[in-house]
Amino acid sequence: MNKIIRAILAAWGTKKLGGGKCGCIGGIILFIILYWLLGYVFN
Repeated sequence: MNKIIRAILAAWGTKKLGGGKCGCIGGIILFIILYWLLGYVFN
């Protein structure tokens, strides 16, 4: 359950921060960074 919440928050953050301006690869990289940071914060 914790991973699902992290993924949803990372996807929401990617949409807000990226806004479709950073492209596909940039969005994936931003998602991975946010997912990693949220994992660091939650643990």
